[in-house]
Amino acid sequence: MARVIADRERCMAAGHCVFGVPEVFDQGEDGLVVLLEQAPGEELAPAVRLAVSLCPSRALSVVE
Repeated sequence: MARVIADRERCMAAGHCVFGVPEVFDQGEDGLVVLLEQAPGEELAPAVRLAVSLCPSRALSVVE
């Protein structure tokens, strides 16, 4: 997996990403996504891709 991008301006603080992959995503005091790991290992790739697909605001993406 190359790189994860989180757009805090699009984030609606649903938190699905945090529950799905807490090693990669967190929420700030404002509830918006905080990216903990921009280039997670391949072992996390399926979970990260699922979190990206479940993001209701489409604030997350993966760049290969």
